[in-house]
Amino acid sequence: MSSAMPLPSPRHRYTFTEYLELEEIARVRHEFYDGEIYAMAGGTPEHAAIAAAITSIIGRQLAPSRCRVYRSDLRIRVRATGLATYPDVTVICGPSERDPESPTHVLNPRLVVEVLSDSTADYDSGEKLAHYQQITSLQTVVLVDHRRPHITVWMRHDGDQWRSQQFGGDDIVSLDSIDCTLPVTDVYAAAREA
Repeated sequence: MSSAMPLPSPRHRYTFTEYLELEEIARVRHEFYDGEIYAMAGGTPEHAAIAAAITSIIGRQLAPSRCRVYRSDLRIRVRATGLATYPDVTVICGPSERDPESPTHVLNPRLVVEVLSDSTADYDSGEKLAHYQQITSLQTVVLVDHRRPHITVWMRHDGDQWRSQQFGGDDIVSLDSIDCTLPVTDVYAAAREA
């Protein structure tokens, strides 16, 4: 008599519509990609303070422009790959372009910021960055280390070429795509007080 191992049951593949229905009733935020729904981890006080500081610093500089800064409540959809997510900070210039499948998702960010955490750093600076780079309107991706003063800025050059630059210490990050600067010490000052 042989004992057969049961076959693993196939995972349920969610539609984007099912994801949207879940987001309407969920108490936590979720990312959606390739039929899978992933709960997004909650941030530490330091993570939240860094994201709030960046929102404030950029917001003050954008006041007279046609660009607007958004907190992590704004949903972004990458139409080229299907990823639906919530960046920590988003800047949109001009009118927002809404996803035809979901008017709560915006398709045209100019800049996104992700504050890295221990559990998401590899994903945010790898696979998620690759998704973001498929957004044609996106010019800048800012990756902010939550533990130490270190910021990586990815900028689009010559159409579809991306280059990165590292900042730390007393550096001032130049965000040319939105005509703003981001002093590294100001970003991390809030985290020290959290």
